[in-house]
Amino acid sequence: MKAVYIVEHGGPEVLEIREVNAPLPGTGEVLIDVVAAGLNRADVQQRRGFYPPPPGASEIPGLEVSGRIAGFGPGVTKAFSVGDKVVALLSGGGYAEQVAVPAEQVLRIPDGVDVVTAASLPEVAATVYSNLIMTAQLQAGETVLIHGATGGIGTMAIQMAKAFGARVATTAGTAEKVGTAKAFLGADIAINYTEEDFPDSLRRQNGGKGADVILDVVGAKYLAQNVDALADYGRLIVIGLQGGAKGELDLGQLLRKRAAVVATALRPRPVAEKGAIMNAVRESVWPLITDGRIRPLVAKTFPLDQAAAAHRYFDSGDHVGKILLVM
Repeated sequence: MKAVYIVEHGGPEVLEIREVNAPLPGTGEVLIDVVAAGLNRADVQQRRGFYPPPPGASEIPGLEVSGRIAGFGPGVTKAFSVGDKVVALLSGGGYAEQVAVPAEQVLRIPDGVDVVTAASLPEVAATVYSNLIMTAQLQAGETVLIHGATGGIGTMAIQMAKAFGARVATTAGTAEKVGTAKAFLGADIAINYTEEDFPDSLRRQNGGKGADVILDVVGAKYLAQNVDALADYGRLIVIGLQGGAKGELDLGQLLRKRAAVVATALRPRPVAEKGAIMNAVRESVWPLITDGRIRPLVAKTFPLDQAAAAHRYFDSGDHVGKILLVM
């Protein structure tokens, strides 16, 4: 089968198409003929040498796919059949024509979504739901601040938070993206972080109150501002380190606000945890997609052999929604 490999750490040019042996499904795994794979920042960070696969995971990048079930390893107990259209959450291996993945991490595609578009869903849906709802316990009527409005995480998080009844604030780096966040995605507040201090702007537009929950993909660069932007009893959930891993934390400010900082990662979690998250996504998120309250957003698709071009497009920051590789 064809698969994408990272031949050395660097720019998009280090991605290479290779012919490799197809995977064999192990105990409890299903084999999927991949139709499309989602591109995520984790793939870019892996390409750059900053986010290696967890022990035992494939070196092939790619954390989510859509496709059709092609076979089963021993001991699969979930009620799947060969040919079922599914999505899967992976620890790696998605940029390939086939993947083998634990059955717990596989879901049937939600009603009304085509098999290519479905590749945009599993990683972001699992990341956003597990962090906003399961970890931060976001409640209807609370204010959530979401950084990176128009990326894959941002577009899903804005829509999901709105569907759960939250007031949504978000940040973006251009006037066009600010407009998209409000007019197209439904954000209540959108802040251009290149022109405004986002904690001050948030309070000004939110009746003097900060955010009850912040979903942050930036990390150290935003740590002080995020703590400043929290409301009393606020929860800062850090899920990315685009702005670095080490920052200075004002514990006094955190104490005064009785607030919390939590850092999570989805990729290294054990299968049982990922399975529980995927079950929750099926029960709570898939119906929101089926009834149209959450719309999968695909910015552009590329053939597998143009993976480098897909990464260049991702690096440009011009996209709104997900970038997909199609087999």
